Amino acid sequence: MRARRVADRIARELAILLQREVSDPRLTGLTVTGVEVDRELAFATVYVTAQAPEQELMPALVRARGFLRRELAGRISLRAFPQLKFRWDDSPDRGARVDELLARLKSESPDAE
Repeated sequence: MRARRVADRIARELAILLQREVSDPRLTGLTVTGVEVDRELAFATVYVTAQAPEQELMPALVRARGFLRRELAGRISLRAFPQLKFRWDDSPDRGARVDELLARLKSESPDAE
């Protein structure tokens, strides 16, 4: 339960940081879609997505990781702040693909009028 609260707080604060305080233009338009924190609060896996290609954003996030962790640690009071790991969240793309396939099936069905 505590890990979930910490994860939610990290997601909120990180979204604010990325929107207002990160100067790297590659990270504009980045969306935090979720955060998972392990039980020991040692690692926080941050899921992100954006319109820009993953190949451009992930190196920029890795480069900004120290700054982001330091800023988050100053905003969220924990004895030891978790290490940040970033993962690309492709679920919006998968969801769009499923919607497209369902629409195509519906238009191809004999009952569709």
